[in-house]
Amino acid sequence: MNKPNFIFILIDDMGWKDLACCGSPFYETPNLDRLAQEGVRFTNACASCPVCSPTRASIMTGKYPARLGLTNYIGGNARGKLIDAPYIHYLPLEEITIADALKEAGYNTYHVGKWHLGDEPYYPENHGFDVNIAGCHWGAPRTYFSPYNIPNFPNGPDGEYLTDRLTDEAIKLIKNNGDRPFFMYLSHYAVHIPIQTPEKYVKKYQEKAKNLGLDKLKTFEEGDFFPCEHKKDKRIVRRLLQSDPAYAGMIENLDENIGRLINTIEELGLSDNTVIFFTSDNGGLSTAEGSPTCNLPLSEGKGWMYEGGTREPLIIKYPNVIKAGSVCDVPITSTDFYPTILEMAGLDPMPDQHCDGVSFFSLFNGKTTLDREAIFWHYPHYGNQGGTPGASVRCGDYKLIEFFEDGRLELYNLRDDEGEKNNLCEEKRNLTKELKEMLDNWKANVGAKIPERNPDYKY
Repeated sequence: MNKPNFIFILIDDMGWKDLACCGSPFYETPNLDRLAQEGVRFTNACASCPVCSPTRASIMTGKYPARLGLTNYIGGNARGKLIDAPYIHYLPLEEITIADALKEAGYNTYHVGKWHLGDEPYYPENHGFDVNIAGCHWGAPRTYFSPYNIPNFPNGPDGEYLTDRLTDEAIKLIKNNGDRPFFMYLSHYAVHIPIQTPEKYVKKYQEKAKNLGLDKLKTFEEGDFFPCEHKKDKRIVRRLLQSDPAYAGMIENLDENIGRLINTIEELGLSDNTVIFFTSDNGGLSTAEGSPTCNLPLSEGKGWMYEGGTREPLIIKYPNVIKAGSVCDVPITSTDFYPTILEMAGLDPMPDQHCDGVSFFSLFNGKTTLDREAIFWHYPHYGNQGGTPGASVRCGDYKLIEFFEDGRLELYNLRDDEGEKNNLCEEKRNLTKELKEMLDNWKANVGAKIPERNPDYKY
């Protein structure tokens, strides 16, 4: 059997409910809904960090961010009651990325879009990719309309839209690929800020919001002041419903472009032998920087240790292997893509490299559990969205969060309480103790760095 092609589509800041097939009552995503109907949709897929760079490194390496020492978005630095833990600002060249592994196995490897895993010596072409288009140290575009002035990416005609252009580039690569199998890592800058979309979408969704009566509902709720010093005079602003016209337009445009890509695969006769992954790097932006989306009923969003910060949409299509229209509620995380892709490609596992990942390929063959005790997170930083440094563990239906500022623990049963409203620590003291010990042991095992007290904190 020919080795399958892989298209791994990674969206920036897309929330778990930002697709119609995932429950959005406002955004329109017919192409991604069709992808879900033709593949499997995961309901408990999680990013390995509530911000971007660590999750991206985790996907590339099969390792937890804490083990890599890359625990914050590169360039991030903040103080509050604590001082952010130190972290590396690049993906080490010693790591054998999934692109390295597939290239060694005879794949053409393509990177298109956002990288944000280090400066030029650490760009995609130095991490196993034959081609790098638009991948640099930037975490977000300065604008979605050309001229973009991305360092290694030629500008298009004035007014060209970045998501359209990146999709054009991906389609060209696939059309010119030849006979070898390929791995396409299509990492769209959308839907990260700045929230910009062509005017036709804005007008459409302004009218839709009006027709649905959303313009008459309370949209935002003001919360506490930010816990980090650089935003101490600003308040957290939570979005209560999905209604932002520009953000909805970014989602629809993204969906249209993914539809174009899928149509190209079908026209080239590659569908039956191409695996398509679609997911996001962290939760939707719902509490700051314009708060363009809403993750309810999940709690909070990007930059927080709660489910809104880490739970993601995940759709995978692999004809004749994955049952069309299936839904899987087994928890998986970013580290698991590496060993899963290797198994799909018929390649030997590399346990020394993807040591924190578990292949979930068996879930497509009827298995309903994975051989793993727990999933872990470690984010010892203040982000820009209001969350505070912490770590967490999910074991079965239960999730324990440790907050580093005051040592507070919160325990939730996610099956019964996905919004994390009912803290069970007092009710389930033994389980709380057991999970805290599990989390402590894991932190010690991976060498997780803990933030220190800020002696100058006075707010």
